[in-house]
Amino acid sequence: MSDLPTIYEHFDLTDHNTMGISAQARYFVSIEYVDQLQALLKKPQFLELPKLMLGGGSNVLFVDDFEGLVIHLENSEYRVDKETEEEIVITVGAGKNWHELVLDCVEKGWGGIENLSLIPGSMGAAPIQNIGAYGVELEEVFMHLRAVHIETGEIRVFDKEQCLFGYRNSIFKNELKGQNIITDVTLKLRKHHEVNTSYRALSDKLAEKGIKDPNIKQVSDAVIEIRQSKLPDPADIGNTGSFFKNPVISKDNFNKLQGEFPEIPHYPAGNKIKIPAAWLIDQCGWKGKRVGDAGVHKMQALVIVNYGSATGEDIMSLAKKIQNSVKKKFGVELIPEVNIIE
Repeated sequence: MSDLPTIYEHFDLTDHNTMGISAQARYFVSIEYVDQLQALLKKPQFLELPKLMLGGGSNVLFVDDFEGLVIHLENSEYRVDKETEEEIVITVGAGKNWHELVLDCVEKGWGGIENLSLIPGSMGAAPIQNIGAYGVELEEVFMHLRAVHIETGEIRVFDKEQCLFGYRNSIFKNELKGQNIITDVTLKLRKHHEVNTSYRALSDKLAEKGIKDPNIKQVSDAVIEIRQSKLPDPADIGNTGSFFKNPVISKDNFNKLQGEFPEIPHYPAGNKIKIPAAWLIDQCGWKGKRVGDAGVHKMQALVIVNYGSATGEDIMSLAKKIQNSVKKKFGVELIPEVNIIE
């Protein structure tokens, strides 16, 4: 059994969320080993307290202080479980920085996650959100994960089917929300990978570079270049990346919308239609607009930013105004992609 690390009281979370919101945790602890986590969860003083797993803090908005225990996992190692001529299976600690993992895999020639380059956050948060970008989602390479059940401390294994992955969604955001702490994730990657360049912005960027038959490194580089041109760096200005999900609506509802707004961009999503939330927000006049220290980024309407001293309430107030205006103009509900802690 590893010794328990220091547990801090009234801990400032400003440097632990990329929106840069000043909030406090009643208790805060950084954990590296699973047995430490299990021992921590058994401590009587924490049994009845709410618990929050915090990785890179890139997908969370603190509207208020957190009157419970914030657990920050630091296990960032990954190992090779199985390797063949075609595939490689790796298990990654929940604390591993996602983009660093992508770069490691690209460098080794392991394909499957290159389209997900530069997505902020940690490995442990990736399956909760079923992160995705440029035509690829995590579930495509996901095998299973391990998690510690908060109430019992037992280790549970969830395969792909049990995770109930959906668009920016999983069982951990719904039925099992707040019940488990993910400790590691197992992925299956490919050595002779056929890249996915179906996403228009990506194929255009590769064409611009004169690349006709891209490898995973070229796809990753193109994705990074696109994201850097559109999305602000949290080190420069507080943000959580995309604040809202792209809404998915029925074909009937879309046809009605298209009749009124013929220029509306759209993409197939199974038997439904996906509409870019950024376009809806931009059409409502929010792009580049600022309300105090909360604002919408001038280059990307999907990103809400903290210009300095905005509170979580300021950010949430702006988000609700955006939701209301999009609902009024288009009849479409915008759903936050970030995890809102109130």
